[in-house]
Amino acid sequence: MDGRAGFDCDVLVIGGGIVGLSTAYAITRAAPGTRVVVLEKEAGPARHQTGHNSGVIHSGVYYRPGSLKARYAVRGAAEMVKFCAEYGIAHEVTGKLIVATRRDELPRLHALVQRGRENGIPVRELGPAQIMEYEPQVRGLAAIHVGTTGVCDFTAVAGQLAESVRAAGAEVRYGAEVTVVDRRAWGVAVRTGAGEVVRARALVNCAGLQCDRVARLAGDDPGMRIVPFRGEYFELARPELVRGLVYPVPDPAFPFLGVHLTRSVDGGVHVGPNAVPALAREGYRWSDVRPGEVAGTLGWPGSWRIARRHWRYGAGELHRSLSKRAFATAVRRLLPAVTDADLRPAAAGVRAQAVLRDGTLADDFLIRRGARTVHVLNAPSPAATASLPIGREVAARVLGVLAEG
Repeated sequence: MDGRAGFDCDVLVIGGGIVGLSTAYAITRAAPGTRVVVLEKEAGPARHQTGHNSGVIHSGVYYRPGSLKARYAVRGAAEMVKFCAEYGIAHEVTGKLIVATRRDELPRLHALVQRGRENGIPVRELGPAQIMEYEPQVRGLAAIHVGTTGVCDFTAVAGQLAESVRAAGAEVRYGAEVTVVDRRAWGVAVRTGAGEVVRARALVNCAGLQCDRVARLAGDDPGMRIVPFRGEYFELARPELVRGLVYPVPDPAFPFLGVHLTRSVDGGVHVGPNAVPALAREGYRWSDVRPGEVAGTLGWPGSWRIARRHWRYGAGELHRSLSKRAFATAVRRLLPAVTDADLRPAAAGVRAQAVLRDGTLADDFLIRRGARTVHVLNAPSPAATASLPIGREVAARVLGVLAEG
């Protein structure tokens, strides 16, 4: 095939979450006239990771200086606030506290101060009395205040991106699950579950929880597997106990931030998440079980290496999942006034964690290029925060594919 004849679009994006839609958004702005189609298997945008998180606009304080996560988060936080303000999307820059409640956490807290400053983030160190000035009910030995953290409605952001993409001439098709990918020298053709065929010059895989499967459908070995972790939340029955955002000092050996307190844009306070293995890639409850997906997780060598390496941490997470009392005890480290009755079950989320064959948990964004394809294989938190610059990065790569002919 020559030129654009015979193609339905120039770029086909698989996945209508915030990263896929940001990529389409970036393409339409960087290269107006590029024909873009987004295929999303659900009935609307942001139905999985984007729509099941705590809504935090992360500052970038946690991330290794120079990493993609650090660069994208710092830049993306400012851009996300500007985007929300431009389109009237609910948001607020609240700042947050990261609180040390044990002496062995103090060195890690001080390391975060240095890391934040290296990333260009305003960080203020606090003692116990100063903690109470920000959060009267929170107790700790020391804390840092990060002023650029905020909250927003990421589902609304994704919806606005979809509207903007369509206004620029692109198509967003819902209920279109990709089941076959046929890659040739001239381009890529996909077939959906409904039998629709879409031919494109290049393909972008932003399929999130299904991204490794899509990569294999395209004939590429992603070198990783998605191992789903469910994040379980509670809602605080007494939201007046918390003014803003309160986090523990994270454990650097595990890529989760621990149980934290988040006042959302609607005024409610979410508590969590704890992280437990999900029994389905879209397993938001213990009752959501897909044996084939469980077998796929257990059949990946990296899964067993994770289990051996982190079994103590995982046992604690599982205990808190099965015992509300244990979960409340963890919360009381930060917020002593919380009782078991204050915690009401809230919607859970599932994190698409990329695990390498050797058991390494991919900690940074993982974007790989194949023939006629660009795959986003790991987009962990702060992906929603950083979605606008991530979208530009992915857009630049796929436009490079098109430029090569």
